[in-house]
Amino acid sequence: MAEGDINQTILSSFLYSFPKNQTSAVTFILVGFSEYPDLQVPLFLLFLTIYSVTVLGNLGMITIIRLNAKFHTPMYFFLTHLSFVDFCYSTVVTPKLLENLVVEDRRISFTGCVMQFFFACIFVVTETFMLAVMAYDRFVAVCNPLLYTVAMSPKLCCSLVAASYSWAIFCSFIFIYFLLTLFFCGTKFINNFVCEHAAIVAVSCSDPSISQKIIFIFATFNELSSLMIILTSYVFIVITVMKMPATGGRYKVFSTCASHLTAISIFHGTILFLYCVPTNKSSWLLVKVASVFYTVIIPMLNPLIYSFRNKDVKEAVKKLMSSHLSLKM
Repeated sequence: MAEGDINQTILSSFLYSFPKNQTSAVTFILVGFSEYPDLQVPLFLLFLTIYSVTVLGNLGMITIIRLNAKFHTPMYFFLTHLSFVDFCYSTVVTPKLLENLVVEDRRISFTGCVMQFFFACIFVVTETFMLAVMAYDRFVAVCNPLLYTVAMSPKLCCSLVAASYSWAIFCSFIFIYFLLTLFFCGTKFINNFVCEHAAIVAVSCSDPSISQKIIFIFATFNELSSLMIILTSYVFIVITVMKMPATGGRYKVFSTCASHLTAISIFHGTILFLYCVPTNKSSWLLVKVASVFYTVIIPMLNPLIYSFRNKDVKEAVKKLMSSHLSLKM
């Protein structure tokens, strides 16, 4: 049984252990962008295009890395999982967003909403630490190049990836547990296009303060710990690079790290922006726009960033396309 199926089975059992009125009598309506009826079709076409690029880009990146022995290194092993996480994350959110842009009935069941939140949490927390793991990988490659293959052994790489997924799943179960301690009643409007925590607890019929504190504590820990790993790694990288002779060595290192730094800046910049935006009625549009950015746009940008700024990936794509065209001819 696949990991996603196992998680879904456990979560379903978890949900059914709570009172029936929490899962059957509660219905949510995702408001999304319904306040802008004239933009429904343009937004649908825009998000459909973005999702298509996301799917093709991330699955294409995974395929290229798997097929080319040159990419069977720790850096590309982590990049494979980053692409997988981006694909899954976008797939959890975007199809429902597209559906709600073309139908009038924007209802989502309590169980469906909780499951969307659960899986979205898994993938966003995994990506947070996957980017930190990739920063550590660059640190070892730049600061200890002779020991790189020994230090970043296949066993360590698999352990780091497994730890990222495991911690994300643990966090998600904690969030869901405290979310399900709240009482929800009747039909409620969720002022977002995705079932995210702030929007869900805003329609709770009971005091959500404990659930909000729990997610704030975990989110703060995840953000600070991952940023600490990233910043520490890049401080040592910069120190090492500045000791190098002023030749092509510096340029090669900075070129290799530039893609990762770009992905980190976009992802964590958006997360920190959401931290700073107050969750009141006047700021919900900003929250929606920021949510679109980190749930829909960033999963599309990552494969583009790593392909356009990586000479080896661009060459592999050209070879794959030329071989595909030659087979057709």
